[in-house]
Amino acid sequence: MNISLPVHQGEWLKKTGLYRKTNKIVKTFKRVYSSYQSLQEVKRISKYFASYFQPVVAQTELELRGAHKIRHDVFCKELELFDATSKDYEADDYDNYAKQCLIKHERTGTFSGTVRLIMPRTNDDILPIEKVAIDSITNKDYLPSNFNRDEVCEISRIAIPKDFRRRKVDKFDGAARAVINEETYSEIELRCFPLIAVGLYMTTAALAFKEGKKHAFFMVEPRLAKSMRYIGIKLIRIGEEFDYVGRRAPYYINNEDFLAHLSPSFKFMMNEFMKKI
Repeated sequence: MNISLPVHQGEWLKKTGLYRKTNKIVKTFKRVYSSYQSLQEVKRISKYFASYFQPVVAQTELELRGAHKIRHDVFCKELELFDATSKDYEADDYDNYAKQCLIKHERTGTFSGTVRLIMPRTNDDILPIEKVAIDSITNKDYLPSNFNRDEVCEISRIAIPKDFRRRKVDKFDGAARAVINEETYSEIELRCFPLIAVGLYMTTAALAFKEGKKHAFFMVEPRLAKSMRYIGIKLIRIGEEFDYVGRRAPYYINNEDFLAHLSPSFKFMMNEFMKKI
């Protein structure tokens, strides 16, 4: 199961291999279940994940550079979607009022993924969705401007290093082994790899709760939004599709709905993350 950024489905993407990556990310959340033998196995793996992988809100220079380097490696080098800000570093103006979140492998200290939570401080700090998708929002009840500015946020720039996405089926039913140094990671740790994307979303959710953010916005591919329902993340579509680094649509979720619908299999992970953020 590969995890990567949803990208445009045009012919030029097929030539670069990004079309294949688009199709694979859509299957990510469905296969969180089907990758394992049973629902009980999912519960077990999600508990292990919270033991081996930790949520981090970047504060130190090492953590910040780690987040921006992952973004550079995925978005600039691998997918060639953005230009690098500097060597091994990808950033934009939204980072001035965003916090970078990471998933860290506890034993090795390796960062296995990043995502950011954009949190406006004033009315001058706009969300990306307000800049590129405001005309596509047809449900005006969910315009970001309808809510208190200090209660809105947007989740974006989710990226997972290539080594943590490469997998091959191994001898264990319903399991997978990453194509990395298998002596570094135990069998159970390797089985946790498919949950890294889930862990990143849990980290931003935990941070949003801590920061008092009640209304979260996304710009994602519709098929990905639909697939996220398999783990209980039920995004509300609030507008039409548009072109922005691929075909996207605007979505909304509030913190009450997130907790109410989250799959029981992942509530343990969410509770553990909320203790650690």
